[in-house]
Amino acid sequence: MPPLAPPRTVTPSRTPQPLTGAFSWNLLPGWRWAAAAGAVAVLAACSRAEPPQEPIRAVKLLTVGASPLSTQFEYAGDVRARIESRVGFRVAGKIVQRQAELGQRVQAGQVLAQIDPRDYQLSADAARAQVASAQTQRDLAAADYQRFSALKAQNFISGAELDRRSATLKAADASLDQARAQLASQGNQATYTRLVADTAGVVTGIDAEPGQVVAAGAPVVRIAQDGPRDVVFSVPEDKVSRMRAGQTVSVRTWSGGEALPGRVREVAASADPVTRTFLVKVAIDSETPPPLGSTAYVIPASAGSEAPQAIKLPTSALRQEGQQTAVWVYDAASGTVRSQAIQVARADGNEAVVGAGLSPGMQVVAAGVHVLSPGQKVQVYQPKQPDAAANTGNIATNNIAKPVTSGPTSTVSAPTR
Repeated sequence: MPPLAPPRTVTPSRTPQPLTGAFSWNLLPGWRWAAAAGAVAVLAACSRAEPPQEPIRAVKLLTVGASPLSTQFEYAGDVRARIESRVGFRVAGKIVQRQAELGQRVQAGQVLAQIDPRDYQLSADAARAQVASAQTQRDLAAADYQRFSALKAQNFISGAELDRRSATLKAADASLDQARAQLASQGNQATYTRLVADTAGVVTGIDAEPGQVVAAGAPVVRIAQDGPRDVVFSVPEDKVSRMRAGQTVSVRTWSGGEALPGRVREVAASADPVTRTFLVKVAIDSETPPPLGSTAYVIPASAGSEAPQAIKLPTSALRQEGQQTAVWVYDAASGTVRSQAIQVARADGNEAVVGAGLSPGMQVVAAGVHVLSPGQKVQVYQPKQPDAAANTGNIATNNIAKPVTSGPTSTVSAPTR
C-alpha cells in the first residue's frame, strides 16, 4: 500500500481589492475601528469651547447733586474739676503712712498721709530748751536792772552804768522773743509731717507711696475739689479761631441724656508743643454736672447762617485707579459704565466731598465698584415689590438683586417633604 501524501496548505490571496464608493466603517477590523473612533474623540476634545457670555450686572445708581456741607463740629473731651490741686508735704521726710486711696472722697482737715516726725520733734524740743535758757537770761537781766535803778536813785552809781544794765535787759528780751519764734517754727515743722486736705473733694491720683522719701513740696495726692465742673478738650490750629471766651456751646455725655448748656471759659494762648493743639475749657451750667472723668462731647454753635453747597459721595462709590480716585459713571444711552477720575477735597462725616471731576446730573454707581470694567454693560437695579401676602422672610429674599444672564438656564427643584 503506497504512503499517503501530506495535506496541502492553501494560502489566501493578499492582493488588495480596490475600494469603490464611500468609505465604510464596516470594512475595518475591530481594533482598527476602535483606534479611529478614539482619534476622532481626541480631536473633538481639543477643539476650543465657546466662552460663556459675561452676565449683565445690576448696579445701584445715585444722581450727583450739590448738598449743604455739615458745618457743625463736635469735639470729644473729659469732665474735670475746675480746681484740681496736687498737695504735698511742706517738709521733707520719709512717708510712713498713707491714709488716702484713689477715688476716695475726703473732707477738709482729713489726714491724707504722714511722714516720720521724730527729727522734727527733736528740733522742737531743742527750741523749747532755748526758750527756757533765754527766759532765765532775761529774768537775770531784769533783776540787775531793778537793783541798779535803786542804787541810781541814791546816787551810788552813775547814769552810764544804769544805761548798760538797761541795754542788757533789752538784749535778753530780744533773745527770748527769738527763742520763742524758733520754738513756734519748729512746732509748725512737726505739724507739717501730717498731710491734711484743705477742702472737700475726691482723690484722683496718688503720686507717692509709703517708704518713699519725698522732698518738700513734692506732689503726693491729687484732689479734685468739689464745685463747678469743666469739659476740657483740644482744638486743632485751623479751628481755634472759631472758639472764643463766653461762646455758648452744647454739651452731651457719652452715656446719653439731655444736652447740657455750656460756656467757653478759657482758650489756651499757645499750642501744646507735642500735639500742636489748643486746650479749651468749657464751664457746664448745670446743678447736676456729669461725673468726674466721664466722656463728653462739645458742639459749638454754628457761626454761619447758611452752609456752603458741595458734591458729596458715599465712600462705597470710590475706588483707586492707579494714583487717582475714580468712580463709575453710567451712560444711559448705551447702558454701559465708564471710569471717571475725581478729586476728593475732604471728608464730611461718612461722605467724601468731591472737589473736581463731576457735575450735577451725572449718575454714579454707588456700590459694587470693584467688580466692574470699562465699557461693561449693566442694568439699573430695581428693587422688587414684595407681595402683600408674603411674610417678612420672603420680603427680605425678594429684595436681593439677582444678575440677569443670557443663554440657557437650568432650574433646580427643591425636594418636597
